[in-house]
Amino acid sequence: MIARRLRASVKGWGGVAAMLVACALTLVLALLLPLTHPRGNGSTSTGGPGLAQATQAKDDSCDGHPERLSPPPSSDETGRAVTAIKQRGYLSVGVDQNSYHWGYRDPNSKGSDLEGFDIDLAREIARQVIGSPDAVRFHAIPTNQRIPAIKNHQVDMVVRTMTITCARLADVSFSEPYFTTGQQVLAPKSSSITGYDTSLAGKRICSAQGSTAGAKLTEDRKSGRLAASADISTTVPNQLDCLVKLQLGEVDAVVTDGALAASQAAQDPTVELKGKPFTTEYYGVAMNKDDKDLVRRVNQVLEDYRKNGWQASYTRWLSQTLGKDSTPSQPPST
Repeated sequence: MIARRLRASVKGWGGVAAMLVACALTLVLALLLPLTHPRGNGSTSTGGPGLAQATQAKDDSCDGHPERLSPPPSSDETGRAVTAIKQRGYLSVGVDQNSYHWGYRDPNSKGSDLEGFDIDLAREIARQVIGSPDAVRFHAIPTNQRIPAIKNHQVDMVVRTMTITCARLADVSFSEPYFTTGQQVLAPKSSSITGYDTSLAGKRICSAQGSTAGAKLTEDRKSGRLAASADISTTVPNQLDCLVKLQLGEVDAVVTDGALAASQAAQDPTVELKGKPFTTEYYGVAMNKDDKDLVRRVNQVLEDYRKNGWQASYTRWLSQTLGKDSTPSQPPST
């Protein structure tokens, strides 16, 4: 419209110059329109998402409840990822081998095979997807290498006490929750530390690299919830390394998931949980973002497992450290 009006009002060489101005103006407007007009939300094939719009959509969609964003369960096994796993004949799973009663090697057991709550779940996924609980290959992965291992397709999934978070959803996909926990403080029984409170002022606190504990400590010290004098500089590849540093007197406290901290306290009678959990978090099975069919299939396994298998595994591995009543640890109903 602007170009048409200008063409009607110009003549001769002045018209040519005006025409050039009009074309330039039209081009500028055309370039600006995609930035100023609403874009698609990225959920359909219409309207590509602009950068700012896409970022906002991701934050809004998470809304502080990343545990609710997993796709619905499905028993379909014709998808690309599930088909590839079945043809291969085994499931490749990243796990921990140092978390007592979660994923660890018991030197007193025959063959020192991996065992624990997470190992039971991985074997159940293999049983339902491939047909045998033994059709699984375990790969011990440090805490800070869980996401890279998934993104690089080194493993099909990670079953390793991994908390579902909005930030992690940018890199990997998660199943529905399979366990409820929260961050907690672990310290020597003789310590003056009473929990996640002012008693941590001036204390040296250890957390695992890439863990939700480390992110929470950093966030809370910036906001003032954690004393500025608290030293949170000690981070380690595996959360169990924090227990070793605590035993050596190199740190004063450990912040990690309460479920893991309880197992560490069971390993060392000189330490104990201090105070109550100060967050609510959910463990999920992490998978590659391209493997949506596998995520849905795992969600179906979890739905079945919650009805038959979850409680038996809890009773065997975790009841001694977390209590016989499993209600606080049960995943939310979907």
